Amino acid sequence: MRALLAFTGSRGDAQPGILLARELLARGHSVTLALSPNLVGFATAHGIAAVGFGRDSAELLRTQHEDPRFRSANPRQRLRAVLDLQRRGVVEAVRDLLALAPGHDVIVTGMAGEEAADKAARRVGLPLAAVHFFPIHPNRSVPVVPTAWGDRLPGVLNRAIWSGLRWARDAALEQPLSEFGIVEHALPDRVSIQAYDVDLFPGLAAELPDRHPVTGFAVDADGFLSAAADPALAAWLDAGSAPIYVGFGSMAVDDPAALVTTLRTVCGRRGRRLLLAAGWAGIEPVLTPEMAIVDQVEHAAVFPRCLAAVHHGGAGTTAAALRAGVPQVICAIQADQPYWGRALARLGLAGTVRAADLTEAELTTLLDRVADPAVLSRTAAYARTFADNGVARAIDEVETLVPRSLPTPVTVHAGRPQ
Repeated sequence: MRALLAFTGSRGDAQPGILLARELLARGHSVTLALSPNLVGFATAHGIAAVGFGRDSAELLRTQHEDPRFRSANPRQRLRAVLDLQRRGVVEAVRDLLALAPGHDVIVTGMAGEEAADKAARRVGLPLAAVHFFPIHPNRSVPVVPTAWGDRLPGVLNRAIWSGLRWARDAALEQPLSEFGIVEHALPDRVSIQAYDVDLFPGLAAELPDRHPVTGFAVDADGFLSAAADPALAAWLDAGSAPIYVGFGSMAVDDPAALVTTLRTVCGRRGRRLLLAAGWAGIEPVLTPEMAIVDQVEHAAVFPRCLAAVHHGGAGTTAAALRAGVPQVICAIQADQPYWGRALARLGLAGTVRAADLTEAELTTLLDRVADPAVLSRTAAYARTFADNGVARAIDEVETLVPRSLPTPVTVHAGRPQ
């Protein structure tokens, strides 16, 4: 089988693509891994060759951070900002995928850029597997507004609004995608792969479409970032008490210096060390007995050694903290992040606050809340429910889309670097 993997977006979107590429290669398949151009080196550094497609995702995230409409009190303004952002780069992404697609048997994509991959698959007549890190199918069970009053909306209204948002997204992309004309093949087959834990949204499992396999949060960041590559951090962890972890992934931070000051103050008052993964926040590395600031960490190795994980609520980071059994404080910034915060808070697994509202007092209150023995017991119990074969099960589903009678490929488009 010759698979084209198209995962645009931030580093958290690229990481599942790398894991899936590894599994495909281990099974003897041919793989072309296509990522946002700024993340090609990230994949190569972790043993998987990649090619760029679409636009620089860091540039798109900066544009989003600088657009005041995303912080508007007017929901229409926020919706327009989201739709405008989704239009950016879609034409370039489709063009690049159409150039890459010949010679492949299947396209695998993530949530970000799914529309571009769908368009390319229809143009060339390939089956498509879309990996979903969040329940985007219209449903009654996920509150469409991630707030306390949103939890009280009737299920039928939730489903109607989710359907309306999907229609608005499709309408927004109609014009840029029209460049590629209307001549399309019917998809030979298509599957949506569930890469989140359905149990976090009570009632959702009964609403999922057919052929929406449970992969249970397994397609996350864990398993390939090497803590061993940073002996200084390993030594720091060994040298003192369990730290409080803080990380905001690929999200921009308005005032990095103020954030560090707030975190140091809160941790200092609690007598705890601080481990800050700066990500794309532009914070310089630091290593002192009481504070470590690094670029990134391996969640699977580090989280079990932490008292709590304070983070933005990205799907992969949330999954990794749940798997590690570490209590969480989710400081949501955008997209699906507030939904994870609300979902975990409803189940007593985390505290949550908007990142824009984070203060020393609020962070202290939330850290006190998640340090409660009842929360610690629930998080430990939840961690024991995780399976460890999600990536393999996802590839099982991809393999069902391609007839086994296809000849064994003789050309590797982008395998492991030599």
